[in-house]
Amino acid sequence: MKVAGRITGEALLVAKEMIHEGVTTKEIDDKIRKYIEKCGAKPTFLGYGGFPGSACISINEEVIHGIPSNKRILKNGDIVKIDVGAMWHGFTGDSACTFAVGEISAQAQALIDATRESFFEAVRAIENADNPRIGDIGCAVSSYVEARGFSVVREFVGHGVGANLHEDPNVPNYGTAGRGPRIYPGMTLAIEPMVNQGTHEVKVLGDGWTVITKDKKLSAHYEHSVAITDNGVVILTKVD
Repeated sequence: MKVAGRITGEALLVAKEMIHEGVTTKEIDDKIRKYIEKCGAKPTFLGYGGFPGSACISINEEVIHGIPSNKRILKNGDIVKIDVGAMWHGFTGDSACTFAVGEISAQAQALIDATRESFFEAVRAIENADNPRIGDIGCAVSSYVEARGFSVVREFVGHGVGANLHEDPNVPNYGTAGRGPRIYPGMTLAIEPMVNQGTHEVKVLGDGWTVITKDKKLSAHYEHSVAITDNGVVILTKVD
């Protein structure tokens, strides 16, 4: 899991270096795939449920599952979410981040910052609880972002991760502290706040993959695979 996580995180850094105006999402996807394969791993997303890319690349009001395309060209002021998975020796890492393309609005930056920080609020909630539960994660995320005027997506959630990309338990970004399945050492989870500027409601486009906000306002995404240990939370996909 550590190796799979490191490769995943490094692939995301490779993508980060490509974020500038005029680049297509297909170019970014190709570079991600080449890097993962160079490391002796496999892009987890490629072919998963029929998905055609090695990464999900979603722009502005697109929340998740954006399909890489030569027709999708990054523009100054965009925010772009890149979600990457790499499988190494039967184990997988899963990580996502939201990047700014050139100069973005103060509101967009505030959304990105709140989404990222809500992840670390979730980690702190796990480490500070005597007997942490899944509800502690969701409560930490939603409390943090809602206090800043944002909303959390409810139709899509985080998840367990390990031998498979999606495993039990589900890890919602909303919930009640002290409720839900117990979190205990040995578990590996993908914690992934998906935060909207406006309504929490989303819809899936006609391609069957791309999820957008119903009000067409911005959305941000931040994710790491983590391991729960006796000594706290280890972030497996964080390499920067």
